[in-house]
Amino acid sequence: MKPAAKLSLEPTLAALNAAGEETRLRLLALLAQSELTVSEVVAILGQSQPRVSRHLRLLVEAGLIERRREGAWAFFRLSPAGPAGALARAIVGWLEADDALLAGDRARLAQVRQARAENAARYFAAHAAEWDHIRALHVPEERVEEAMRDVVGDAPVRNLLDLGAGAGRMLELFAPLAERAVGVDLSSAMLGVARGRLEETGFSNVQLRQGDIYALPIERNSIDLAVMHQVLHFLDDPGRALREAARVLAPGGRLLVVDFAPHHEETLRDNHAHRRLGFSDAEITGLLAQAGLEVVQRRELAPDANEGAKLTVSLWLARDPRVIADPIPATSYETA
Repeated sequence: MKPAAKLSLEPTLAALNAAGEETRLRLLALLAQSELTVSEVVAILGQSQPRVSRHLRLLVEAGLIERRREGAWAFFRLSPAGPAGALARAIVGWLEADDALLAGDRARLAQVRQARAENAARYFAAHAAEWDHIRALHVPEERVEEAMRDVVGDAPVRNLLDLGAGAGRMLELFAPLAERAVGVDLSSAMLGVARGRLEETGFSNVQLRQGDIYALPIERNSIDLAVMHQVLHFLDDPGRALREAARVLAPGGRLLVVDFAPHHEETLRDNHAHRRLGFSDAEITGLLAQAGLEVVQRRELAPDANEGAKLTVSLWLARDPRVIADPIPATSYETA
């Protein structure tokens, strides 16, 4: 095993000094749980924006947290790697979980996250009937679907999972390959649209379930092919969603991720509840690796000269590297 990287004396002292203050300790505890904006931190801590920004800056300078700029927004999270990040996680681990102050912060964080979820749910409810129209913002859906079919291939699969099923189009596309297909979505309005759409197809192998993409109502080691189409940009924590998707994959199972490449269309955030303005190849590949998956195919669908200034769509096909001979828990592969 490769030994963990070490911090020299000076940066260690700087990191400990940065952490050694009440508000900054509270910030570390919060950012260990969720990526947050300055305005969200202000709402949770009840402190002024200048004060919060100063504390965040000191933690960034010490390497304990990182700042990610995306368009007009800045997001902060605990440093995911390196010795300073390890120190930050250790410090958070030393904190008493039932401390009253930290418990209050967690309760307000839950409210912030609930507000995000409700905002997304309101959006889906308001736009359920317009979903196909919204997809026209990027390169033609026909090109995307053709690339998805090509990447997945036409070999039969036992269990298919559509994560964030929306209006059910991915189930229409891939359910014919599967013995059994399940679509999961948080929005009952979107599931209503999907049910109406799928009833017209006559598929008898499809189930729809209302569920949380971070806590899927699916058995571990049960899915041969999972699809996550234009979902990650709505999520507060894309890495967590990918890890949960990896949890339900069977050995050798595959996960197809489709989303926008990085862009600057702020209207998608302002008007359509997009949390992220696309993803780079390095980011998704890294998140998939952290989830224990390996990328086996990668596609980028850029608009051509006849399609106008539309958005580029990226595809990643990842695979669970385990083989069926690897020991797995003795659980049923049944997904119902």
